[in-house]
Amino acid sequence: MLDIFISKNKVIEPHYHQNAAELVYCISGAAIVSIFNPFTKELQNYPIEPGQVANVPQGWWHYEIATENDTHLLAIFDAPTPEVILGSDILKFTPSNVMAHTYCLDENQWKKTIAPIVPSTYIGPPKDCNRVKSASEKQKEQKEQKDPHHKNKNKYRPSQFTNPYPPYQYPNMNPYMNPYGSYY
Repeated sequence: MLDIFISKNKVIEPHYHQNAAELVYCISGAAIVSIFNPFTKELQNYPIEPGQVANVPQGWWHYEIATENDTHLLAIFDAPTPEVILGSDILKFTPSNVMAHTYCLDENQWKKTIAPIVPSTYIGPPKDCNRVKSASEKQKEQKEQKDPHHKNKNKYRPSQFTNPYPPYQYPNMNPYMNPYGSYY
């Protein structure tokens, strides 16, 4: 089991567990558990609130996004030590020339694109994220600000909340082996 405390709009980075299925239980707050179905090639989104669960099959790519502050999730695995492959690690540790060749990319552009990615991000985006928003994101944000009854008002605004809970430390464990090792 793994206790996870995250604030609104924080993401448990895309990853998969090659040796374990995962049950995500919402204790407080709310989140969306997004799972990529490898058979249908569809991204499935499951909103969960306190008392609800989402099941992630073994080996399926997934991530969780908190939709409320003070979100507390409990991840329950069917393996004593769930292994994790993080998206940030795949992007940073696959050689640039391999990615460029595989996807017909300019290698220097690829290096520039992934330069800001920190391996083993666990929970993102980082506090100092100043990502430029797309025109559609800006329009949606403006629409949500104008409509006080909009269901997802301020959904894409960065949260001012900081997590009051210290990160859980795994004793005698390599920091790169710690699934979800950094908290904001």
